[in-house]
Amino acid sequence: MKPLREPAFARLWIASFFSETAEWMLQIALPVFVFQATGSAATTALSIVLGLLPAVLLSPVAGVIADRWNRRLVLCVVCAGQAFVALPLLFVASGGPVVVVYAVMAAQAGLASLFEPARNALVPELIDPEELTGANGLMSINGSVARLVGGWAGGLLLGFGGLGWVVVAYLGVLIVASALLARPFRRVAAPAEAGPHEPVLRAWIEGLREIGRDGRLRLAGVVVVLISLAQGMFLVLFVVFVLDILGGSEGDVGLLRGVQALGGLAAGFAVATFARKVAPAALLGWGGLALGLLSALIWNLPALTASLGVYVGLFGLVGAPGVLGGSGLLSLVQTSASPERSGRVLSTMFAGMAGFTALGALLVGALMSVLGSGVLLNLQAGLHVASGLIVLVVLSSGRLRRDAVSAVPRSE
Repeated sequence: MKPLREPAFARLWIASFFSETAEWMLQIALPVFVFQATGSAATTALSIVLGLLPAVLLSPVAGVIADRWNRRLVLCVVCAGQAFVALPLLFVASGGPVVVVYAVMAAQAGLASLFEPARNALVPELIDPEELTGANGLMSINGSVARLVGGWAGGLLLGFGGLGWVVVAYLGVLIVASALLARPFRRVAAPAEAGPHEPVLRAWIEGLREIGRDGRLRLAGVVVVLISLAQGMFLVLFVVFVLDILGGSEGDVGLLRGVQALGGLAAGFAVATFARKVAPAALLGWGGLALGLLSALIWNLPALTASLGVYVGLFGLVGAPGVLGGSGLLSLVQTSASPERSGRVLSTMFAGMAGFTALGALLVGALMSVLGSGVLLNLQAGLHVASGLIVLVVLSSGRLRRDAVSAVPRSE
């Protein structure tokens, strides 16, 4: 837990917890609200897509902002902005049209596209380089606890108090996050020099070229495509799985999404302590493979039992490989990208995640009536298995080590 001894990182860590908790509240509550209001998987998929596309469209701007502006200030403004754009949901809660939810999800996604690159590019500035993987593990712990708290609260508040209660709680949590980020950080390392302020599009293209030049970043890009397609499918199929296949309630949706934090919490502690020296690619490969296999088990188990307790246990387990893979992917990108372009590289990766997540959700909406949920659920698990196997094959070939050596500048 050494990174938490640095006050600046500790404050960022706590602020991120509140921000992610708020995000999970809406991630659980809004798709369930739309599904209940429309009864359509296709409409639910559309709402998810509309909440993802802004992240793709704003990727060039998000990366350049993360590399040029004060990253702490960007995070503070984003949290305040997310609270402001959520206010129209109070109108929906009092009987307004569901279409307002789509606009709010789009605005939230646009602001989130600014948050993630800035936060993940800021972390290496606040800690020593050798502690980066451990710091990402601690951030994963945050994400796991936030998923548990936010997912549970989102589903529970929606079920017992309606959307209005969810919105009020969401606003309160974001205000705390903004307050924590308002005071400047004392930096351990000076921020990377951004260089001349070239036009936004040209600066973003330079970040794309960096991905194309580095084999480690290209591998990360392939993984992003596969796991994002799987995630997009999951966002729609999970609601269908719990409500229709298991016959659960909106509270059960929040419980099962939130309980993944238990396994993720254990995995986050592992990465932050004894596993922090493990190669990021190994974490990514084995995490993806385990996640796919566990997912396949869960999706096919209703043929034997629909007992909620069984799925609480399994979804608790599935959070662990998700955190291992996510920490490995983030550390691989952070250590491969040059510091002065890390914001642009990260924003491009996040934009890819958003775009292919949207595509995965659309595929489910289009193919549900043709293939059925069973086939689509197994396809979703197969994408995770494929991502893990690809990384492990490349890792065993030694190609990643050669790329890392060739990326080190030679002295003249």
